[in-house]
Amino acid sequence: IIQPILPAVSLTKKDIIAQLQREILPLQGYKPPSAGGAVDTGLGPVIAAFPNARFPTGAVHEFLSAGPECAAAAGGFMAGLLAALMQKESVCVWISSSRTLFPAALKTFGVDPSRIIFADLRREKDVLWAMEQALSCEGLAAVVGEIQEIGFTASRRLQLAVEQSRVTGFLLRHRPRNINAVACVARWRITPLPSASDAGLPGVGFPCWKVELLKVRNGRPGSWVIEWSDGAFHAVEKSPEGVLSGELLLEEACFERISPEKISLGRISPEAASLEEAPQEERRKTG
Repeated sequence: IIQPILPAVSLTKKDIIAQLQREILPLQGYKPPSAGGAVDTGLGPVIAAFPNARFPTGAVHEFLSAGPECAAAAGGFMAGLLAALMQKESVCVWISSSRTLFPAALKTFGVDPSRIIFADLRREKDVLWAMEQALSCEGLAAVVGEIQEIGFTASRRLQLAVEQSRVTGFLLRHRPRNINAVACVARWRITPLPSASDAGLPGVGFPCWKVELLKVRNGRPGSWVIEWSDGAFHAVEKSPEGVLSGELLLEEACFERISPEKISLGRISPEAASLEEAPQEERRKTG
């Protein structure tokens, strides 16, 4: 029997790479959501940085904070994400060893604090164990864990747990001594920015952050300015005044040092830099 010769299908290099990426993504923790399980986080331009332009659910995200201001900003940003993940009357677990979160503040971001189970433990080792157990529970929408240090092996255990349960995990790392490689799908850094007043009205404006996606698997890292208003995330334009004044001050409040690059760019004088790095006793003398 003579088999007919079928015409060969020519694939371009771009098509081959796209096909390989589709095959690799499930192996890296990016599993397609179930029917009706896609979540719209409303992050706007940030979504384009992720594979297939879809926020990774059923995965673990890492958030870095170098100070209390950045930790508060990261907590607010995560609360906005939790609002999207908890739309179907689901429950979240928030685990920490030194929680500073004020639960009632979650209402600002559309999260009912009565649907969050807070677990305050003594040791970070217990936080990691409790987080792994919670991430294995398919009935939860998300799990938040506040820790300082985590190794690759421990992070891998968390990632394996979410791959089975499809629960989304958030790791908020306060002042980590070692920013090491972890098995999380994304690494974020959230920095507070000055709020923009509404039509010149007095008072505090809407929460505004500099959102940095430092690492993401098979994605494109980037930086955006995001504001929370009217119950949703909104991308805003960064004004030159905010870059040179308020953003600089808040960034240094989080990271507590002034880099030589900023001095060379004329953002701050050498005298102010030396004063910023001086001990507290010297600041009192010069003040």
